[in-house]
Amino acid sequence: MDFLTMLNPEQQEAVTTIEGPILALAGPGSGKTRALTHRIAHLVKNCDIAPWHILAVTFTNKAAREMKSRLATMLTDRQTYSLSVGTFHSLCARWLRRDIETLGIYDSNFVIYDTSDQEAIIKRAVRELNLDEKKWKPSAIQHVISSAKNEMITTDKFQPRTYQEEVTARVYERYQKLLIESNALDFDDLLLVTHQLLKQNESVRQRYQENYIHVMVDEFQDTNGVQYELAKMLAAGHRNIFAVGDMDQSIYSWRGADYRNVLRFREDYPTHKLIRLSQNYRSTETILNAAKQIICKNKNRIDNNLFTQRGEGAKIEIKEVYNDEEESQFVVSEIRNLVADGHFSLGDMAVMYRTNAQSRVLEEAFVANNMPYLLVRGTRFYDRKEIKDILAYLRLIYNPEDSVSLKRIINVPPRAIGEKTIGELDRWAVGLRITSWQALQRLRNEEDGREGEAPFPNRSRKALVNFAELMRLLLGAKENFSLTELFDMLIARTSYQSFIKDGTEEGEGRWENVLELRRAITEFGGLKAGETLSEFLENVALVADVDALKEDAAAVALLTLHSAKGLEFPVVFMVGMEEGICPHSRSMQDVEGMEEERRLAYVGVTRAKERLYFTHAFRRRGYSGFEETSTPSRFLGDISLDLVQDNNRRKTTKSQAVTPPPAKAAPPPPSATHWGQPSVRQNSANAPVKTGVYKVGEVVHHRKYGEGTVIAVEQSKDDEYVQVAFPGNGIKKLAVSIAPLERR
Repeated sequence: MDFLTMLNPEQQEAVTTIEGPILALAGPGSGKTRALTHRIAHLVKNCDIAPWHILAVTFTNKAAREMKSRLATMLTDRQTYSLSVGTFHSLCARWLRRDIETLGIYDSNFVIYDTSDQEAIIKRAVRELNLDEKKWKPSAIQHVISSAKNEMITTDKFQPRTYQEEVTARVYERYQKLLIESNALDFDDLLLVTHQLLKQNESVRQRYQENYIHVMVDEFQDTNGVQYELAKMLAAGHRNIFAVGDMDQSIYSWRGADYRNVLRFREDYPTHKLIRLSQNYRSTETILNAAKQIICKNKNRIDNNLFTQRGEGAKIEIKEVYNDEEESQFVVSEIRNLVADGHFSLGDMAVMYRTNAQSRVLEEAFVANNMPYLLVRGTRFYDRKEIKDILAYLRLIYNPEDSVSLKRIINVPPRAIGEKTIGELDRWAVGLRITSWQALQRLRNEEDGREGEAPFPNRSRKALVNFAELMRLLLGAKENFSLTELFDMLIARTSYQSFIKDGTEEGEGRWENVLELRRAITEFGGLKAGETLSEFLENVALVADVDALKEDAAAVALLTLHSAKGLEFPVVFMVGMEEGICPHSRSMQDVEGMEEERRLAYVGVTRAKERLYFTHAFRRRGYSGFEETSTPSRFLGDISLDLVQDNNRRKTTKSQAVTPPPAKAAPPPPSATHWGQPSVRQNSANAPVKTGVYKVGEVVHHRKYGEGTVIAVEQSKDDEYVQVAFPGNGIKKLAVSIAPLERR
């Protein structure tokens, strides 16, 4: 196969330049995945590089799957299987399973703690240090600890400068000891411990450096400090490092990403080759030019001079609405019209917003209008209570020293083990200098008459011993049963089905989620649970929110701008484009923060392929519950008028007269719209078409509602519709051709 076919000259250069450090500046929609996959295929097929000598790092599981899928069409199955393709976290987890025991701290059967697990451990550390749990919030401390680990600041290097930092340092130290006791790693540890492993063990480091002759890192602008050092360390042997990045798309500083790593790369590899992937294959000229006008205001960037050959395309729509309710109704109405015209389907649409809170009003509008939507956020499948319960059992079966999982399910379903009994178990374990799991085994042995007495009343002792027996049974089954069989045994022995199926619709939904988890488990085959449980739990721990977004979903996607990274849609609505929202108020006094807000808007715009809508409200309800006048986002002012539909570009100032909000559009009858197909617009052949009859501000009389004032006029192909505010009767939307209206 000729791997240069269908590649532009810059992509060809990126594929065929195989030696030395290379920095590829890849703008949005520039075909970087194509360049990466063809480069890998070129190395294997044309350069005789063994696939196991190639390491390709992506930033999402979705991107890794996409890359493997494309490579499967260019390489043999064996070659594709031998490649190391994955996220930093998944690759580090794999390496640590193999070599972590050389550190002498962890066993290879460690578990991975997610955010809620981490906060539970921090809460325990705060309690053990006799600190005020109300004052020292676990989520805030977790953020500080995570930031420290991202910059490779371990407990011994954490230098407090304030009282708050001094307390955090103590919690950090205790937190880390509790993790080690549980043989657990948090997400940041996957990277940090791998870095420690490679740095401290020369033989292990040399083995990985010799194994990976070619190192490729995608989304380089989103790497944090430890990821940068890992990539640099792995590539130190051959210096064949290929970094793909775009500073204009760095939007994750809040989780440690540092766009300056692109600049560091240029400093650390002064002889690097710079390749610009500048041709955009995704967006129209209009959309791309708008994006360039927004991002060019940033100073800390390397210009890529993007261009496209897709043609001018449709003008951008900038719609001013009265408030967030009218905004959501406009979005729903416009989507309905686009689908009805037959050019787009629901799955082609995305509605993007700056903050999660903005989704509520949108969701209500979609539900009221019977329009399918997919919320790319919310409660992840693996974050739902019933799923976390079952996973906690599986994690405890895999690693009995997992204290967080033990605490979660020791009384789920209820088995008469209350908080007081759990506290006594912890205190007894601490006094014996053993873990809670070891204390349970000791208690069980006492029942056999082999140990001394434990401080529990008979009822509590019996409940604890029964739980210990249950776990002993499940642990034994791990070695003899398949993962699916172990799952079924777990559900049966714990009576979990009857626990959650409480006769309500919610209970049925929870049970359906458990069955969906079982379906996920069956994908790992019929091997013994002891051989597949580690892989399954690792996959669950590393899955991301956007991985759940199906490419062919017959529903509108609702998602934050941060979640939109890596996605694309024919039609994009960016709502809430106002000062204080986008850009966000938290960033408006900070130069770095404002530049990231601009990059965030740039990412949103460049997700659109054919149509782009912006909305901003004249008034918006704040957290206080009161509506306040809003100012259009400065980013809208950056877009030149020639790119925007004339009838939609209207500036809003606080001195403008306030227009009352229109009535909510009534949801269409279920038969009115067949989603995914053009709807049939009904029209009476006998009704005369009337247009231009009424004007805003006119007083009219209705036989039923009395006198009212026209507040909005809407023209359609077959009629004129007016919205009239009737005192005492609210706002009504009426068709001029049939409504009994008279002028006053």
